[in-house]
Amino acid sequence: MIVARRPLMLAASAAALIVPAGVVHAQAAPQTVPATQVDDVIVTGRPFGVSERASLLATDVLDEQALAVAPAATLGDLVADIPGVRSSAFAPGASRPVIRGLSGPRVQVLTNGLGQIDASSVSPDHQVASDPAEAKRVEVVRGPTTLVFGGSAIGGVVNIIDDRIASEHPDGGVEGHIGAQVSSVDDGRSIGGRLKMDVGPLVLSLDGFKRESEDYDVPVFPESARLLAEEGETPGDERTVANTFADIAQYGAGLSWIGARGFVGLSVKKLDTTYGVPGHDHGHEDHGAGGHDHGHDGVSIGLEQTRWDLRGELAFADGPFERLKVSAGWADYHHTEFEGDEVGTQFFSDGYEARAELIQRQHGGHQGVVGVQLLDRTFDAVGAEAYVPRTQITEQGVYSVQRYDLDRFGFEGGLRLDHRTLDSVVGERDFTNISGSLAAFVRPSTRTFLGLSLSRTTRAPSEVELFAQGPHAATGAFELGDPDLDSESVWTLEGTAHYASGPFSADLHLYAAQYDGFIDLRATGAEDDGLPVFAYVQTDADFRGFEAEAAYDLWADGDRTLTFKGSADWVRADTDLGPAARIPPWSATVGLDWTSTAFDAGVEVRKVGEQDRTAAFERATDGYVVVGLNAAWRPFADRNVTLFAAASNLTDTEAREHASFQKDIAPLPGRNIRLGVTYRF
Repeated sequence: MIVARRPLMLAASAAALIVPAGVVHAQAAPQTVPATQVDDVIVTGRPFGVSERASLLATDVLDEQALAVAPAATLGDLVADIPGVRSSAFAPGASRPVIRGLSGPRVQVLTNGLGQIDASSVSPDHQVASDPAEAKRVEVVRGPTTLVFGGSAIGGVVNIIDDRIASEHPDGGVEGHIGAQVSSVDDGRSIGGRLKMDVGPLVLSLDGFKRESEDYDVPVFPESARLLAEEGETPGDERTVANTFADIAQYGAGLSWIGARGFVGLSVKKLDTTYGVPGHDHGHEDHGAGGHDHGHDGVSIGLEQTRWDLRGELAFADGPFERLKVSAGWADYHHTEFEGDEVGTQFFSDGYEARAELIQRQHGGHQGVVGVQLLDRTFDAVGAEAYVPRTQITEQGVYSVQRYDLDRFGFEGGLRLDHRTLDSVVGERDFTNISGSLAAFVRPSTRTFLGLSLSRTTRAPSEVELFAQGPHAATGAFELGDPDLDSESVWTLEGTAHYASGPFSADLHLYAAQYDGFIDLRATGAEDDGLPVFAYVQTDADFRGFEAEAAYDLWADGDRTLTFKGSADWVRADTDLGPAARIPPWSATVGLDWTSTAFDAGVEVRKVGEQDRTAAFERATDGYVVVGLNAAWRPFADRNVTLFAAASNLTDTEAREHASFQKDIAPLPGRNIRLGVTYRF
């Protein structure tokens, strides 16, 4: 087991020059989503692509087949059962991934490797401006990957990869997908599809989806027993979490030209969504145990974003570089918080992000990339709860990743230099940061892969951490930024072990991270506008934990396989001010999967522990056990039609996500039955 305090200062000077590296990929999927065991190529974090069985990144993949039968959910809820990953679970319309206990500005959510250019990292009640329904593939990278994506990925990355800009012609000149499903716990219904077709020398792509759901049902009165005891109240008869509806629509189009040496294309998408935000009139468990009522009546958010993307590749016939990859995205984002029928605070975000990468030609086991990234984004808020002033954020980054794979052993390294400027009406700050790491791996046999990495990652403070000043209803606090904050840096030591032999495979990831200048939001003891005052401060922090997965084929005959699987994760986080807030407890999952050409089925039991190591201002949560079932049937010989059914939380258990601000007023949904159909052509 790997343990690190201030990791190996003797190696510090060398490690500061090397690329972040995670741990070897272990494929998994959330509850009711069947995993696919394919030796795939991972693109997130390593632009030249690396086989999953040779990757030093801890990456999980949901491919097109898994996504076709996945729950119709926002991104955080979709990936919440992957080891090391949870959901912010703020509301069905707004949930972001929480990776190894880190969230918000420390976790990057990307579209095809570029940022969202939205306001989702500003507040937990803000929706990510991309939905899994548009994805052909989702890659989740745990741990520091900031060499390619910058300091905002200090905790990890979730990359939504679509096929809106086609890089290949469709088979037979046309291909597509149509799917629909319904769910019982929230009267949910969704429908969507994609079409890709040749139009002369061009490829046209069209996609769209529509999803609606009502307030969801829960097994118990929504407010937790701990909160009710503090309020001196008793539970009522209500079994629905009010104001958790969601109405989401998105459509897009892309056109690309594909030639012998590459492709270039342009796409556009439009997102239009309205969703309820529960709890604005409740005392939030973290930042207001006494409660505060702003007088909101059915707070909801209406969100719109228009986004344009340009992407292309050019292959070189000879020379040191194999190809050039370019991508750029521009977006105009606007959302309005409605207090009943009245317009409340409005948030705006617009700007662009671009990157260009030269992929080095592979030679003698050596592979690499050099790249540049540019960002220019303007954030603004207008209204009574505009607690962050208008800020323009610009960033320039250059980086390189180099990998030597000599079969029995290898090395990976690199460097990233960032310059970030945040210019607001109350001040301007500039940050120049260097991030990097060194990694080595060995293959003692064809069945075993072992890796170790040491990284130093640096993150500039966000606009919220620097400039916030005002009431923040989503967290129930009056938040104060600190314009004098320094960059946050972390040393991380990670180890991995992967083993695959015959019917058995396993992965183990161990990590320890020590933060210098960890930016934390802590209570001051004061009160303003009837809310407790919380201020952003810097302290030291230690995070350590593990993720483990294993699978064993109990029986196999031709295309039919019965597999036993298991996984577990655990993270512990301490700061100089006490335990970090909203750190998920341990979890363990076991299941059986049956797969065949015509029929798949599975059962899964997941245990989540209690969490009583809490910050001073938050409440503990109890452990729980949930059971899930899933089945998929392909009735026709061509296998293009799939009928699927799934049951989650089969025993209708009270479950509260400790990583959520809403855990004491909004438990996770109760028993849910999903039915759906997909058709591929």
